[in-house]
Amino acid sequence: MRPSPGDLLRIDGRASVQFAGDRALTFRVVSVCDRPTYAGWVWLTGYVTNRAGRATAKREVYVQLAGLRRAPATSTPAPHLTGGQPPLHRGGLVGGVVVQDPTVGHLAVRSPRNSALAGSAHWLK
Repeated sequence: MRPSPGDLLRIDGRASVQFAGDRALTFRVVSVCDRPTYAGWVWLTGYVTNRAGRATAKREVYVQLAGLRRAPATSTPAPHLTGGQPPLHRGGLVGGVVVQDPTVGHLAVRSPRNSALAGSAHWLK
């Protein structure tokens, strides 16, 4: 299977020994590297997703094409990071979650901690 951006994959020990057993992950592909590798192997960039379909970490993985499997779709896919991010410091805002506006592709900072900003998004350029 040759992955494409947007594919949701289950990466386990069949793809690479480093993902065997409880180290398996569900991975949303962002890009497929075109640099030369060993035959049948590929570098993928994407996001590890949790059971709810939310991205939890950005990763670059080196895997065997023959070992890649499509993952079952989640019920609520989400394009933003939910954990593992350092606090944001921009324009006096501390803390928050970076999200992507699917309508225009801009990034926003949502901050539930700051009551003045609760429920609002501040777009980054």
